[in-house]
Amino acid sequence: MKRMQAWLAAAAMMVSATASATDAPTTLATRLLDQLDAGQYAAAEASFSPQMKTAVPADKLKAVWESLPAQLGAAGSRGEATTSEADGFRIVAVPLHYAHGDVLARVVLDRDDRIAGFMVQPAPPPPPVAPADAPFTEQDLTLPAPTSGKPGLPGTLTVPKGQGPFPAIVLVHGSGPQDRDETIGANRPFLDIARGLAAHGIATLRYDKRTQARPQDFTSESGIDDETTDDAVAAVTALVGNPHVDRRHVYVLGHSQGGLLAGRITRNSHGEVAGLILLAAPARPILDLLGEQNRYLANLDGSISATEQAHLDALDAAITKVRHDPEARLLELPGRYWQQLEKVDPVADARDSQLPVLLLQGGRDFQVVDADWQRWQQGLQGPRYRFHRYPALNHLGIAGEGKGTLDEYQKPGHVDATLLDDIANWVKERQ
Repeated sequence: MKRMQAWLAAAAMMVSATASATDAPTTLATRLLDQLDAGQYAAAEASFSPQMKTAVPADKLKAVWESLPAQLGAAGSRGEATTSEADGFRIVAVPLHYAHGDVLARVVLDRDDRIAGFMVQPAPPPPPVAPADAPFTEQDLTLPAPTSGKPGLPGTLTVPKGQGPFPAIVLVHGSGPQDRDETIGANRPFLDIARGLAAHGIATLRYDKRTQARPQDFTSESGIDDETTDDAVAAVTALVGNPHVDRRHVYVLGHSQGGLLAGRITRNSHGEVAGLILLAAPARPILDLLGEQNRYLANLDGSISATEQAHLDALDAAITKVRHDPEARLLELPGRYWQQLEKVDPVADARDSQLPVLLLQGGRDFQVVDADWQRWQQGLQGPRYRFHRYPALNHLGIAGEGKGTLDEYQKPGHVDATLLDDIANWVKERQ
């Protein structure tokens, strides 16, 4: 749920400001960074929107910005800025180099060239190169064009070495812009899943999500099928037609919001999917979860401050508004998108698929919680359904200790081996 994580982190590093409509996006981003480097926090706050003045006053912005050299050493140079578009916004990404590590600053500009968002995140490490003696091969490919007619997306097919054809799994991301490895902080769960399952003789197809690879394809009218469903169906088609793949055993693994939409993907795949694997999949409305997650994080220290409460109240008001107004916006998305997403009943969709379903849930997951797990268990009863819950795992399927936090995602880890074994064993039982 990367888009949710962006909102959850907003209280730390999101601001809104007004700037000249004649300036280029990179100029506006540079101006903001220069202002912060100069310690002009009060000047920055003066140009914030009312909502951001409440969520991120100058003293909080100062504390967060000045914490970076305290953690990473002296500030160094900036890397070359890159610009992309998503949902009508321009996003400028600027690498920031420090003595002991790098981070990536993202500045979001709205249609009026106002700074609508600002986040600083750890720069993802390059993906590890597969060793020469790995029990698999990886090849880049382009997915077929979806039914919308948009260009196919770039992806990676991981195939076990040995005699095929092999069972295969399409990996479907959570919310927000995601690369094919589903890179979140210092972790790459889809890379772990692909290479881990290859060692068990199972092929996988992972691909860059359209919001990440081709944000220019999106308009205010785009919906959940444009974002997720259509491309996942194209990925299923790619596997069914691949000579290395046993077309009778193609599965969909949906993580987070990808799990919520897995039944919809299966329905639109017209009989080409053999089963569903739901990892940390919500069973309740996403907007309900969004409010819960923010309250959980605000209360991690045992109390909710006046500033945090103001942020929660603003979020509640925004959620209520997008539920009734298709033109209202939340997390850069219009109300019509959220209303469409809320109409999805993932439990009914999984049940109506008539397919076997494997459900996997981490006990330390604060994004998709026990209430969702209980709803899945209550709604899916019978021999077609298998449930595995892992007390130590978080939302990414990575083990940890104590209460789950956003900071945990910045610590390198790997998807749990037992979880991978359970997926592999379930797939092999179906052959």
